[in-house]
Amino acid sequence: MSYIDLKTPPKREDRLNACIAHAGTICEMAAGKGKKSCLQNDGDRSFTQGNICLLLPALAMLNTLPDNVVLQHSAVGCGSCTHSQNANVRFGSNARHGKPKDGIWLSTAMNETDVITGGEEKLEQAIIEADRRYKPFSITVVSGCVPGIIGDDIDSVVQRVQPEVNARLLPVHCEGFKTKIWATAYDAVYHGIGRTLLRSGEQSPDADGLSPYKGLERLPYTVNLMNVSSMGKIDELELERLLNSLRLEVNVFPVFTHPESMVKATQAALSISTCPTHDDYFLSYLEERFGVPALIRHMPIGIENTGLWLRDVAARFDREQDVERIIEHEEKELKAALAEFRPLFEGKKVFISAGEFRALATARLLEEIGFTVVGIRSFHHDHFAEVEYEKLAKSSTEDYVIDIANVQPFEEANLLRRLKPDLFLGHANGNGTASKLGIPTHAIYHTALAYIGYKGVYEIARRLHRELKNPIYNRKLADNVRLPYRDAWYETSPFSYITKGDSAA
Repeated sequence: MSYIDLKTPPKREDRLNACIAHAGTICEMAAGKGKKSCLQNDGDRSFTQGNICLLLPALAMLNTLPDNVVLQHSAVGCGSCTHSQNANVRFGSNARHGKPKDGIWLSTAMNETDVITGGEEKLEQAIIEADRRYKPFSITVVSGCVPGIIGDDIDSVVQRVQPEVNARLLPVHCEGFKTKIWATAYDAVYHGIGRTLLRSGEQSPDADGLSPYKGLERLPYTVNLMNVSSMGKIDELELERLLNSLRLEVNVFPVFTHPESMVKATQAALSISTCPTHDDYFLSYLEERFGVPALIRHMPIGIENTGLWLRDVAARFDREQDVERIIEHEEKELKAALAEFRPLFEGKKVFISAGEFRALATARLLEEIGFTVVGIRSFHHDHFAEVEYEKLAKSSTEDYVIDIANVQPFEEANLLRRLKPDLFLGHANGNGTASKLGIPTHAIYHTALAYIGYKGVYEIARRLHRELKNPIYNRKLADNVRLPYRDAWYETSPFSYITKGDSAA
């Protein structure tokens, strides 16, 4: 039986043995010592500071869907992140469809009375009202922590109400208290899509309980390019350019894809992951149920990884000679363009903080353009990243620290004070600690900027060159602002609160 047949997706702690608390080094992780400690002992912390809820990445995906209403069944504050995400929705809609369009989201605004008496009736009325008022193609019903705690069954409500409304109803389970691995949000969204929007391509289960693909015409040179909002349109265009050069048609999925057209994903000749952390759950489903093979290996960030990613795709279509010509041309042109930046980068130390695959792939990119990596903090760890640790261990001349941490800014501050990097790359809302220590910072992800493919390498180098030429703002900030930690904390091991697994001093 597929995971998609379950009402809710499994949490990643169970499905992938993922963990969020480990301290080690790049060589330990590559050799397996760190991985074994992390995965088997399920590290934790006796003190924790900050985390990310599943709703944030889930809503970042769902709010992009055209002709869709996001209905949050939760306390009203659970949707607060949607206000900041809407700028990306408008920008992305304009870039792809030529018209800025707001995401539409509603909330059942559960209160104390609902906690006591239950909120299913309130949810039912909200679905009917959303359908009447907006007449959307689909309504995504997103369950937060409160209904999960009191036992509201959103799937039963959806089943009861579906005959009364025209919109397709998609239940999505994002009860944040059930998992510490916020990347489970990607599985939750894909789970809802798979159970409600793609079933028309399936046949009845056979004797083994499987449902192989049938019915819809296969598109022999169309590939699914997965994007869960970790790329902007500029990065999509770069990968489309490279895939088009291999004479392939690209179907970007699922952000900014109309729900009615999502079934096209079941017709593709190949699904290509841009980040295994995001995509493995759904691509396994497409392969199992619809016979769409998948590539889930590399993230096309950096020179080496983009080449490996392209070679994997080309091999599936017997176009190895074509891809070698493409890579040779792209790398030759890129090498010449990077020459002006390298003198400033050589010897500069850098610390990276992000989701695991993006952090590791970006670390390799920074090495390729001349930086020295002194530390990486990734938000969780699972086995998909093993090959990336091996790549970095081979390319690095010295060992350096790896911190597996779901945010934890107190550990970050301690590490940065010790390592004294010349540059910090983190998420847009996660650069404050480094900035207050006077370290130049750069956002590791922004939908308006290029990061991916060969163009991404050049654009990152160009932006970092400009920032390192003028780092005065953060230096002035450090002179006038201090972090809220006592001096004694900086003299303590940054990993002293990790209670299980090996720790590195």
